[in-house]
Amino acid sequence: MFKLFKICTILFLLVIQSVSGEEKKIIEKDHEWNFYSGMFDFSDDGKRASLFGIQHQNENLIRESFLGTISPVTGFMVTADSATYAYTGVQAQYKIGKLNIIPSFTPGLYGEGNGKDLGHIVEFKSEVQLSLDIFSNSELGFSYNHISNASLGDKNPGANSYMFNFLKRF
Repeated sequence: MFKLFKICTILFLLVIQSVSGEEKKIIEKDHEWNFYSGMFDFSDDGKRASLFGIQHQNENLIRESFLGTISPVTGFMVTADSATYAYTGVQAQYKIGKLNIIPSFTPGLYGEGNGKDLGHIVEFKSEVQLSLDIFSNSELGFSYNHISNASLGDKNPGANSYMFNFLKRF
């Protein structure tokens, strides 16, 4: 599964390189990418595994609402045990000076690989991320999430994970 992730990343980079200069300016100012790495299910000694992921946010779709600044997000993560989770959902953003508080909810599809059996292919991820603006287009952060199937399956063990994040607007 990690090979597939590397192939997709390479294809994405090739597509970005082939875009003309004017199109590249549009792409660069409208997209935020969150690259993260951490520990999947750190609270389960038997099934914990390192993880790597990437998440995309299209800044053209940000909306101000009574709930704060909200936007859609889409992402993919893979663990060292070849478990995968592809998701899409919504996040809110609250700024307090240089500090950003970003809660999100993202339903997705989970593949067990050689990792933990979460009980169902459909899983729901609730997450909170704290990040600091370090430059005008970059942030460093820390996030915590819980993935659960909301009792869709016969079992619902859930997984708690933490990640270190690097967010960059391209």
